[in-house]
Amino acid sequence: MLSERRLEVLRAIVQDYVGTEEPVGSKALTERHQLGVSPATVRNDMAALEDEGFIAQPHTSAGRIPTDKGYRLFVDRLAGVKPLSLPERRAIQNFLDGAVDLDDVVGRTVRLLAQLTRQVAVVQYPSLTRSTVRHVELLALAPARLMLVLITDTGRVEQRLIDCQSPFGETSLADLRARLNSRVVGRRFTDVPQLVQDLPESFEQDDRGTVSTVLSVLLETLVEETEERLMIGGTANLTRFGHDFPLTIRPVLEALEEHVVLLKLLGEAKDSGMTVRIGHENAHEGLTSTSVVAVGYGSGDEAVAKLGVVGPTRMDYPGTMGAVRAVARYVGQILAES
Repeated sequence: MLSERRLEVLRAIVQDYVGTEEPVGSKALTERHQLGVSPATVRNDMAALEDEGFIAQPHTSAGRIPTDKGYRLFVDRLAGVKPLSLPERRAIQNFLDGAVDLDDVVGRTVRLLAQLTRQVAVVQYPSLTRSTVRHVELLALAPARLMLVLITDTGRVEQRLIDCQSPFGETSLADLRARLNSRVVGRRFTDVPQLVQDLPESFEQDDRGTVSTVLSVLLETLVEETEERLMIGGTANLTRFGHDFPLTIRPVLEALEEHVVLLKLLGEAKDSGMTVRIGHENAHEGLTSTSVVAVGYGSGDEAVAKLGVVGPTRMDYPGTMGAVRAVARYVGQILAES
């Protein structure tokens, strides 16, 4: 266990290195921070921190910089989440309130996160596997052609055209719409197949074929849309941190193009708490010089997706965690009200 004083020295090193981008020396630490001890004592503390792997010396004449292990201890023990100011919170709310649909909400969220944190922002679309049905609309486009519109609790809208075997009357259509909604509204997508399996049998013989066709299109839509989608923005922000990536920025950019990698980075949506992965904690080779801050968002107590940012390990963790948490909260409110 590190003493309180050594923890304070580590905190000061992280804050100075993140703020100045320069390796930190004992003289600068005693001048900038009220550590209450001499530079010689600080030097001893830094030597102990280096021996334990919390800081490292990048080259012979320089001061010290935090390692992944040092940042991890800083995040776990020393860094609070920095709350956003009232003007920042108002700006977030005003910007997101202008969204007209789910795509717009996700797009605005990505831009906002990238601007607030000056990192790469990643937002996962609400997953249909965790969504519930808000409404199923059936519209007659021609005597034997229908449109199915599926609306989820998170505002996602899916449309499908259905060609029927024979004309389907307006009365039958209204009846199917009412019975279908009475069974599936408010229910999880994963429960829908079981809830509708015996529905065709409750209709007249002549209508059963069309009812079965409508249900098979509905169920296909659920299966198709379980594929996770996400949006990414602010990649250009990484160019500001060129010197933070040991060799080149290319492996980071290549990793960010792989959506499967990004979904793994964000983690399971059901784990809605804040997660911070630092440096080599990221399994993907191209991302070992980055940190990921992610949190779940949703329209109620349960998260339906994740959002977060990717940036260099030399990151303002308290500020980034505060921004990610605040944006997730506002997106959740918008989904709940939509």
